[in-house]
Amino acid sequence: MMNNRVNKIAAAVLALSVSSVWAEEATSPAKTSGEQEAMPGMDHGAMDHGSMPGMKQGSRSGTTQGSGKAGDMSNMNHGDGGMDSGSMSMQGGSAPPDARDPQAYSGGYDFGPIPRPRMGDVDKFGSLLIDRLESVRTRDNSSTVYDLQARFGRDYDRAVLKAEGDVASGKLQDARTELLWGHAVATFWDTQLGVRYDSGVGPGRGWLAFGIQGLAPYWFNVDATAYAGEQGRSAFRFAAEYELLLTQKLILQPRVEANFYGKRDAAHALGSGLSDLAAGVRLRYEIRREFAPYIGVERAAKFGGTADYARAAGEDTKVTRFVAGVRFWY
Repeated sequence: MMNNRVNKIAAAVLALSVSSVWAEEATSPAKTSGEQEAMPGMDHGAMDHGSMPGMKQGSRSGTTQGSGKAGDMSNMNHGDGGMDSGSMSMQGGSAPPDARDPQAYSGGYDFGPIPRPRMGDVDKFGSLLIDRLESVRTRDNSSTVYDLQARFGRDYDRAVLKAEGDVASGKLQDARTELLWGHAVATFWDTQLGVRYDSGVGPGRGWLAFGIQGLAPYWFNVDATAYAGEQGRSAFRFAAEYELLLTQKLILQPRVEANFYGKRDAAHALGSGLSDLAAGVRLRYEIRREFAPYIGVERAAKFGGTADYARAAGEDTKVTRFVAGVRFWY
């Protein structure tokens, strides 16, 4: 009887102790960071947190301090911004050595059997501009003047033909013909290299030519060329013009041209220095952009030795010219 009572008391005590332990395990919070394995299978001891940019680690001895267990991240300073996610920039800095060239968008592949596309600077274009084809009248003379320029080639390199002459009484009095290679060196500007030949009254003259032609600021068309000829001759020609649009079709065009020579040429009645200068205006009406008749007036003068030759021949050194002509291109 006594033994039965002892057994019942022992069973009751055992039942109470088991239930208390079960209740404690069921209601206890998660283990502290120092007591749990942070990430099973992850060896934080092998991770070099110091090399992680933007991550400030309290101590690299995290495996030996704090809880003393590997993987303890309690020393990572999340609270004071030590691990600053904002400063962890994922872009910028030097590119890795094996980074792909961003310009090589084709990834190193060419067109293969596919024909290459044709760009705008591949095609050849040609044009002909008759800038002046006009009848010129002075007080005691009349003549016909032509001034043209033709081009053929690509955007950067092209062949250029320039020709200007004066015909009077059915005879060519003075003519200048140039064949040049034009090369684009800047926006609106070409350098020109080639030859020039003078014909008309008197012996012919050959020149090497080098010049520049283009559109200057404020929309001035400029053409300047230097020449080197036989027997030490040299020359320089400058021409500039401007187009003032009175309306979309009515255009006033001031124009100036000057010629210089390095030495006297008696066969062509030319002196050294500034030889002649002409300045005038032309008013044209563009029936079409490609075709425009015009009228104008021009003042021309000879200087220096050239003026002396003109006086000796009984000619005026300064004349006023009235012109009427047509300008067209295609």
